[in-house]
Amino acid sequence: MQVHVTDHVAGAVEARGVTVVIDVFRASSLQCYAFSRGVARVIPIAEVEQARALKAQHPDWLLFGERFARKLPGFDVGNSPSETAAMALSGRTIIQTTHAGTQGLTGARNAEVVLSAALVNAPATARYIQKLAPQAVTLVRMGSEARMRTEEDDVCAEWLEALLRGSPYDTAGVEARLRAAPSAQKFFDPEATWAPEDDFAHCLALGRFEFALELQGRDGALPWLEERTVA
Repeated sequence: MQVHVTDHVAGAVEARGVTVVIDVFRASSLQCYAFSRGVARVIPIAEVEQARALKAQHPDWLLFGERFARKLPGFDVGNSPSETAAMALSGRTIIQTTHAGTQGLTGARNAEVVLSAALVNAPATARYIQKLAPQAVTLVRMGSEARMRTEEDDVCAEWLEALLRGSPYDTAGVEARLRAAPSAQKFFDPEATWAPEDDFAHCLALGRFEFALELQGRDGALPWLEERTVA
């Protein structure tokens, strides 16, 4: 198995084989928590106005989204995993548009399989990929605003690659490493109400979920993420 690591939207567009879109802070993590709370599907959308138009067509669907990490006006949720804890999500459909993660999912048009992963489901994602037994895997680190690399996406890609290769990876220092990362400082800033500190803990729950998230319906107008349980 060949494992390639790329970055941002350009990396997603160029990705081949089984492609994993990584956005730890916070789009991929939020997707995992939403599915753990019973969501039926998540529809990733690149453009804000397209997301708004889709919500107008389907008022019963939930609208999640951010730009520059901040919740968009009129949206039900921004990009906060902890914000969904009290929501009734069972059976619901979510429309999601973010600055990085959904750009990668919609941009990976040349991949054979597209997955979304974060630290919370990295081991399950690796097991699912191993089950598929592909010749090539591309790990796409979306980073901040899909233009700057971030420590958390680097860590997730490192861990996934180690898991896929059957190599050891020391996760003991991950929390301290990411707590010091520039991209994590918003979680500890009392004025950054759009990035609650609980989100850091949610995103750092390593291997919490035993499922992968796969993008389905890619030949249609509205591909969606679905849960793939991994034994």
